[in-house]
Amino acid sequence: MDLATFIGLVAGFSCIILSMYASGGDVFTYLDPASALMTIGGSFFALMMNYSIKEMIAIFKILGKTFKVPDFGEMKVAETLLSLSERARREGILSLEEEIEGVDSDFMKRGLRMVVDSVDPEVIRTILETELNQMNDRHGRWLKMLDQWAKLAPGMGMLGTVQGLIAMMKNLEDKSRIGPNMAVALITTYYGAMMANFLIMPLMGKLASQDAAETKVWEMVLEGVLSIQQGDNPHILQMKLASYLSPESQKKLEELHPAA
Repeated sequence: MDLATFIGLVAGFSCIILSMYASGGDVFTYLDPASALMTIGGSFFALMMNYSIKEMIAIFKILGKTFKVPDFGEMKVAETLLSLSERARREGILSLEEEIEGVDSDFMKRGLRMVVDSVDPEVIRTILETELNQMNDRHGRWLKMLDQWAKLAPGMGMLGTVQGLIAMMKNLEDKSRIGPNMAVALITTYYGAMMANFLIMPLMGKLASQDAAETKVWEMVLEGVLSIQQGDNPHILQMKLASYLSPESQKKLEELHPAA
């Protein structure tokens, strides 16, 4: 589990609840089913008009990824590429054929198969870059979807506020209802702002970070596959791969594969 997401949600809600009591109110003051229906339900179904039902269901699975620590195995990828590079230098490119099935990354497998089949380097680059772009497009579509939801929620909250004010203005003769109606009108805006700024946008940021991390690993694979095909010295490949790693991982890679 990604403790940062879990702690952020729990601690954030705790701060919000504590601030309610500190301001002289309580949780029940801010609970209103009509406002929740307007902001949560309204924004969700407004979003559905832009997307399919399948995507609307899948968005919750995507949000669930923010509670998991992704492991794209950049160190394992670097070690695998270096090992394959060393073997290719010793025994030739065709010797990699029996190693391909043991590779965990499907992206790397496809690249290595094209290398073994003597596909032109530019063709390999084009195919792998296209696949990488397609992955980014898929991730970008989910991020765009969440961004749109983050915009719709405050909008529906504002619409609910206007709706509540209209109802209040129509019942001005009943002074006892003015205060409660005004409170309900403001709660819809409160819910919309909370959905966007406390929930959707932070989780969207976490997903964007995961996309960037996965993209970096795929770029490392692409660079490694082309380097193996070109017959680069494994030490040169190591320096190329190290540029994608954190300083700590670079040191670890150097320890595992010291320069000759």
